[in-house]
Amino acid sequence: MTDTAHSPEQFSFKAETKQLLNILIHSLYKDREVFLRELLSNASDALNRLRFEMVTNHNVLDSAAELNIRITVDKDARTLVIQDTGIGLTHDEMIENLGTIAQSGARKFLDATKDQKTDFAQLIGQFGVGFYSVFMVAEWVRVTSHSFDPQAEAVSWYATGDDTYQIEKKQK
Repeated sequence: MTDTAHSPEQFSFKAETKQLLNILIHSLYKDREVFLRELLSNASDALNRLRFEMVTNHNVLDSAAELNIRITVDKDARTLVIQDTGIGLTHDEMIENLGTIAQSGARKFLDATKDQKTDFAQLIGQFGVGFYSVFMVAEWVRVTSHSFDPQAEAVSWYATGDDTYQIEKKQK
């Protein structure tokens, strides 16, 4: 359910990001299943980060939450939902982590892809760009998240692999 009082903010990917998305979408196509490994790895990382926060920071949104990853497939709607109860992202973290691909690793990844003998599928996890492999199989991606921080608002990030993405506040 969308909160009509808050319309989505639209952002443009940076130039490096556009180039990287193009490489991921068109050059990795032979290894389509890699996206699932990368998304599950990200979900697992989110659980581990929350586990750490639960031990070190008692001001966690839901300290009794069961840590898990759930996968739901809807063949009719042609959707795959990967849901985790991990650390979550704030509005600013979505811009930093999803709107800027592998800030430090993007240029290194692009440089590595200039070598035509490179196996791109072996590189994506090393450079922090694995999430974007989802665009090899998806027309669009939505990440809805609520940070572990009790003060943070729930937000949703949406992209189609084109030049822009949107972020909007969501109801908890």
